[in-house]
Amino acid sequence: MAESLRDQLLKSGIVKQVTEQKRPSPQQGGKPPYKGSKPQGGGNKPQGARPPHKGHVPGKSQDEIDLARAYAIRAQTEAGERKRAEQEAAELARIKRERKQKIQQLLSGNVLNKADADQVRHFEYGGKIRRMHVDAAQLAALNAGELGVVQQAGRYLLVSREVAEQVRDLDAQQLALLVEPGATGVGDDGVPDDLMW
Repeated sequence: MAESLRDQLLKSGIVKQVTEQKRPSPQQGGKPPYKGSKPQGGGNKPQGARPPHKGHVPGKSQDEIDLARAYAIRAQTEAGERKRAEQEAAELARIKRERKQKIQQLLSGNVLNKADADQVRHFEYGGKIRRMHVDAAQLAALNAGELGVVQQAGRYLLVSREVAEQVRDLDAQQLALLVEPGATGVGDDGVPDDLMW
């Protein structure tokens, strides 16, 4: 004979058998339940139900727990990515500091700027026209490619070609001007053709 739906659910394990507690009926001397009153025994929980086992959060479904785990994993991943980005930024800053120190050591004692320079040499650097004061001999050497200009801490420093090439090897952005020997474009008056206005 066919089993009842209740028996089938009990066998499959989906529903656990709950023993019902008999309520006293009004005829047995018990008080009748009032309308609107809460049922005794803790609401809609079946009587005799086991307390939730450890690890189970009351009132949360498995989907909510899985979602919470996903958020925790995502937070860990993002924290790891932030930490890697901070480490990379610190490493880049360290390399930049070391490079700056090497350039400063190269430039110390090798700067050829003169306080009494009377001629101006214009050059393009960083998308703008810059100028540097040099004397006549330095102007000729600069235009011939024997000297170069290095930008350091907002100042333009005149240095020998060897020092300028070493600075270019360390950080090409610091090299403001280095004319290639034999390059055309410098007029008879020592002013580059591209800067004449």
